Amino acid sequence: MSRDWRFGGKAQKGFEAPGFDDSKWAKITLPHANVSLPWHSFDEQDFQFVSAYRRHFKALPEWKGKRVFVDFAGAMTAAKVTVNGHAFQEYKGGYTPFSFEVTELLKYDAENVLAVELDSTERKEIPPFGDNIDYLTFGGIYRDVSLRVVAKAFVENVRVTQVRPLEDSRALALRCYLNGTLSGPASLSVELQDGSKVVKSTTATIEGAAEHYDVSLDGIGAVQLWDLKNPKLYKVVVKLTAKDGSRDEYTTRIGFREAQFTPGGFMLNGQHVKLRGLNRHQTFPYLGGAMPERVQRRDAWILRKELHLNLVRTSHYPQSNAFLDACDELGLLVLEEIPGWQHIGDLAWQDLAVRNVGEMVRRDWNHPSIILWGVRINESRDNHDFYTRTNKLAHELDEVRQTGGIRDFAESELLEDVFTRNDFGFPLTAPNHPLYLNTEFNGHMFSTKRFDNVSRVAEHVVRHARVHDQLASSDGYAGGIAWCAFDYNTHRNFGSGDHICYHGVSDIFRIPKPAAYFYKSQCEPEEEIVLEAGFFWSSGDKSEAGGVGPVPILSNCDHLKLYYDGKLSQELDPDRKQFPHLKYPPFTANISGLPLNPWGDLKIEGYIQGKLVKTLILSGAGKDVDLKVLPDDTELIGDGRDATRVVLMVTDEFGNIKPFASAAITLSISGPGEIVGENPFSLAGGAGALWIKTRESSGSIRLTARHPYLGTRHINLVVKPAAPELV
Repeated sequence: MSRDWRFGGKAQKGFEAPGFDDSKWAKITLPHANVSLPWHSFDEQDFQFVSAYRRHFKALPEWKGKRVFVDFAGAMTAAKVTVNGHAFQEYKGGYTPFSFEVTELLKYDAENVLAVELDSTERKEIPPFGDNIDYLTFGGIYRDVSLRVVAKAFVENVRVTQVRPLEDSRALALRCYLNGTLSGPASLSVELQDGSKVVKSTTATIEGAAEHYDVSLDGIGAVQLWDLKNPKLYKVVVKLTAKDGSRDEYTTRIGFREAQFTPGGFMLNGQHVKLRGLNRHQTFPYLGGAMPERVQRRDAWILRKELHLNLVRTSHYPQSNAFLDACDELGLLVLEEIPGWQHIGDLAWQDLAVRNVGEMVRRDWNHPSIILWGVRINESRDNHDFYTRTNKLAHELDEVRQTGGIRDFAESELLEDVFTRNDFGFPLTAPNHPLYLNTEFNGHMFSTKRFDNVSRVAEHVVRHARVHDQLASSDGYAGGIAWCAFDYNTHRNFGSGDHICYHGVSDIFRIPKPAAYFYKSQCEPEEEIVLEAGFFWSSGDKSEAGGVGPVPILSNCDHLKLYYDGKLSQELDPDRKQFPHLKYPPFTANISGLPLNPWGDLKIEGYIQGKLVKTLILSGAGKDVDLKVLPDDTELIGDGRDATRVVLMVTDEFGNIKPFASAAITLSISGPGEIVGENPFSLAGGAGALWIKTRESSGSIRLTARHPYLGTRHINLVVKPAAPELV
């Protein structure tokens, strides 16, 4: 039910009544933000209001004799749902899914009306609210809504636990949660599928009204393990066939893997993995969290394939199914945690937080990418009774995965399995527990914009590298998750005074700062040969006068040659003196005594075992040369909700972003699409982005971008027809 919604803005009295006239309301699709905002410097109160949504739908004749539910994947922050005038109890919480059964409320001879009164204010009784939080939640039905039509007795959820995942005698233990009462004996069958192939199956006869049934799938034999390089996924299909012939089917994906934090570090399938990750906020410019599946999945691709991370933390709340599905598919490990930031409310507040634990675990327990449940409010004080409850529930629901709880101090009661700590000092504190993971460092300690001067940008790189060097020095550190991946919108009492925390290694548009290239450079050359500058090429942008350096160059090569104005200036080996524990340390260049007239190009050659494998040229011309318009995708779906990012950047003649370019780019669009973003768009740090969202039709989108001096560029996107919605 993603299309054909009506949005009425601020809720008015009586709008939930079935006969209310909503014909003049805006026609919208989901996901939806209750207001579109500038990418920075807006009023945080603009999205904090109670809004109204309505959806008319038909009940199909084939639904008779079945049960029907309306499922919300996420709505910010408290939802009062009404169907045909019947009001359900308000659901409090913006990050977890909720459902209502509407079977007895449906009309088969008239139109049905689903209405939602959505309170997007920061209500103190709902986590994460109650005090300051360093991020914005935004508003709207920002995830999908669907109708679920099932048999009278159906499979509501399936937890799949792997038994002996690394041995030949592999088995799966399935707990099948049923809803409804069986009228007699029923058949419960389970299949493990690899594509179209059935790997193993079994069938059991069940009866009665048990909440769940346990089924074993034994003797599975050889399988491909899920790991970072080969994230192999299988399907588990559970079918329930009742005595009267009614059927229900539930499908989930799994991966065979063993993940464990140990005193020797983190182990994946028996192999030691040093964890290297970043924290992610799920929000985006303009629309907050209300971006569709394609855009959510792209973040996982950026983290895994562009920055070569092996871990992400979903700070500070459960994130979209699409993002987690992409983590499964790409081999990106996940630490997922409940909503919250420092504040613990009263007992009713804590009850909601405990409920969030259960909703998070039940929703996501089959994702092989998830290796740790975060069951503590980020950076909160100890609370024995509260955190005893959160840990107990997580362990009851998931007997295999370990728990962690993010705190920012060392002397803390440990009720979780892994001591997970935000440590912003340097050197880092030594591990105070055998199972230890650093979950935040840097970030607000050295806020850096992509257009800061060369000294700050270079120091930003070094601060990330030196922490990871210390983390690599001992297996007592399982690894570290830096704060953070992307700049993000925040409250006015945080950040840089424009509602942005510039804490990311990439900006809010997901465009890398030089610090991002440190993470990129830590991959093996077989995956990608990396050679990037951790600085801007200039002679006079440093905080202190004279020369260029010391500045970092990020590479997984083993030797560099630097040429200035066509002549060999110096040769460099990895800086193992400053970074003795990293496999691929930064190179430190200290370039001085260069002739300033004319200021020339810098060419950097990267070598592996004496062979030239990569070349980077930095222009000394100081001239904006080209405007690039780069879409993430060239094919979209014409469903009125699909979208893709389009990056705008001004570059030198060698394709490097000009960090101080700031022209306003004028945009125009034709075809079945619309621009999500500002038009004209003023570049920040030489670059920025907008999103192109499709309309509900197919065809070709043409985007035109005009620079006041560099001319006009065009891109074309193909929009394919969407499948129709049934109701």
